[in-house]
Amino acid sequence: MASSSSSSSSSGTASPCGACRFLRRKCTHDCIFAPYFGSEQGPAKFAAIHKVFGASNVSKLLLQIPPHDRPEAVTTIAYEAQARIQDPVYGCVAHIFTLQQQVAFLQAQLMEAKAHLAQNSMNSHNNIENIFESAQIMMNMQENTKQKGVFFPSLS
Repeated sequence: MASSSSSSSSSGTASPCGACRFLRRKCTHDCIFAPYFGSEQGPAKFAAIHKVFGASNVSKLLLQIPPHDRPEAVTTIAYEAQARIQDPVYGCVAHIFTLQQQVAFLQAQLMEAKAHLAQNSMNSHNNIENIFESAQIMMNMQENTKQKGVFFPSLS
């Protein structure tokens, strides 16, 4: 029996990976799940994946993916599995749809705020122009009255 426990620890760990622990099987040194499902939190994470996709299907899928892309694939599969458990019909598509609706709503709010800001800027610009025009009219009136010999007290 001692030799069998030493062969199971040939992967460098004394305990099986989370996937093998969940499946109650011996974890080999070339286990496809070991790098992605640790012995501590791995069983809980793998439970949803196994329930939705099945261990065999996921192992076949991971073997087809280049090793450098597998961590992200496992994260994606785990996310989709959790989403499928919460919403068996739509899965993560429901989350995507909700986020798209939020983006559309926020874009509409942003456009409304930009329009409001542009209107305020235009009103402010028009007010400044009106003040400038009024000041010029008053200055012209003062000039005209000075030329005619009528003097107004200065505004300052």
